[in-house]
Amino acid sequence: MKLPKEGDFITIQSYKHDGSLHRTWRDTMVLKTTENAVIGVNDHTLVTESDGRRWVTREPAIVYFHKKFWFNIIAMIRDNGVSYYCNLASPYILDQEALKYIDYDLDVKVFTNGEKKLLDVDEYESHKQAMGYSSDIDFILKENVKILVDWINEGKGPFSQSYVNIWYKRYLELKNR
Repeated sequence: MKLPKEGDFITIQSYKHDGSLHRTWRDTMVLKTTENAVIGVNDHTLVTESDGRRWVTREPAIVYFHKKFWFNIIAMIRDNGVSYYCNLASPYILDQEALKYIDYDLDVKVFTNGEKKLLDVDEYESHKQAMGYSSDIDFILKENVKILVDWINEGKGPFSQSYVNIWYKRYLELKNR
């Protein structure tokens, strides 16, 4: 499949381990694609939940997906600073329809003051039993939580203020042309 290019819009679909559709983001603007990563932005993007509920994102958010890491990162740009929502998830695939990944429930939230919080541990444990996550997947996800926390602590990639500034500036340039 041909990679989307800068300024293109794509759909993002998250699934659960059992194959059920979890959530869809329509019209994410692509800022950059490489062999292993996609950087995009959501800004007042329509989101549809698996139960049909729909809502619109409130603020611009830089989204980062990678083919080798079991997480994706959302940098939400707010008036009081940048906060992050990180999904523990399978590496993405990209086809004609959408960028797709499996959401594995665990999330890491990073607040504007730098505080980190691991979320949805109970949901993870419940789905691990109900959907039969293998011990290999459990190990991979727990190792990727460690990698993610290292990235946060080191200000690596999306966790760098300059990264957010560069990609938000590029988004504004593309949006206004």
